[in-house]
Amino acid sequence: MTGAPLTDAGAEEKPLPRRALVGLLGGLFAGYLGLTAVIPVLPGFLRERHGAGDLTVGVVVTVTAVTALLVRPVAGALADRHGHRTVMLTGALVVAAGGLLYLAPLGVPALVAVRLLVGAGEAALFTAGAVWIVQLAPHHRRGQLIGLYGVSMWGGISAGTFLGATVQQAGYPAVWVLSAAAPAAGAVLVALVPAPPRTAPAAKGGGLLLRPALLPGVALTFGAAGYAGLAAFVVLHLDARGIGHGVVVLSCFSAVYAGTRLIIGHLPDRLGPRRVATWCGVGEAVGLLVIAVAPNLAVAVVGSVVMGVGFSLLHPSLALMVMNRTDPARQGAAIGAYTSFWDLGLAVWGPATGLVAAGFGYPAVFVAGAAGAAVAAAMALRIGRPVGSETPMEVRA
Repeated sequence: MTGAPLTDAGAEEKPLPRRALVGLLGGLFAGYLGLTAVIPVLPGFLRERHGAGDLTVGVVVTVTAVTALLVRPVAGALADRHGHRTVMLTGALVVAAGGLLYLAPLGVPALVAVRLLVGAGEAALFTAGAVWIVQLAPHHRRGQLIGLYGVSMWGGISAGTFLGATVQQAGYPAVWVLSAAAPAAGAVLVALVPAPPRTAPAAKGGGLLLRPALLPGVALTFGAAGYAGLAAFVVLHLDARGIGHGVVVLSCFSAVYAGTRLIIGHLPDRLGPRRVATWCGVGEAVGLLVIAVAPNLAVAVVGSVVMGVGFSLLHPSLALMVMNRTDPARQGAAIGAYTSFWDLGLAVWGPATGLVAAGFGYPAVFVAGAAGAAVAAAMALRIGRPVGSETPMEVRA
């Protein structure tokens, strides 16, 4: 395709609003920093203060995914109706309130309730901002900015876990204060960004089955299988093969994941999201198979690099498909539904990879992940196929 990029209305391309993006991306980063600062601290706190066992620890730490899964489509629909800044700001404040509640002398059931509240806040924070950043972006850079949005989230997660473990040396209350102060600062950054223009009210209904989000979301669920297996079992897999250094492989994957979005995150915009998503699924599958058979650390690192490049652009490519196939008045609900499929994928593949590892060994985990990535690639290839030649503006469903 030649010539200037087209907008939905065929209007002249808008400039990149750098100051607004700083506030939005900074708000997301700070929100996730506070959200994840408690993760390395909660297990020890639960054992020390409440004598909790492994099951209780697992429930308290991961229960946020329950409300995140259920709330994302709702948060997206509310953002469509009441404004993306309003919902994103509310999400940041809810996460901050959760941080303050950790300071109270709560029992385990109350801590579960706090974690459920924090999960709802995270869902609102992420989902509203995901659509807002696309509205701010020039049309030919939407996929790139979706990728940068994810980099900000993962950056907040990395910084939060590191700072939480570091601040713990000053005591648990210091961690709880950090988990409240960071999202509160994020709320300030979000509040400083001018509110985006309101779209027409969207129709109710849809949930996870909102049509434009359904096929890309299912593809994302299959793509999540490889990440779930890598995160849970690469250390054990390499130890069992006498290689060790699984943390190095994970670190390489994370670095490549972020670097790919920063350096070539524009590819879904330039080449079309369907084409890029297809090749990304293939790349993820190849990388996982390399890790499965790796005879030494160097080969395992090569596999993590290949997987990192593919997996990095899979999500923004599929998300761009959702945006291109959804009416502007329902894009919040659509992105909320689409993102919920990621939560669903982790919820399904976490236990499933454990069963695969127990029944067939660690290499089978990565083979299963590769199969999931191949399914994601095949689905991406079919999404939008009847339209004809692919352009960044695929026909809306």
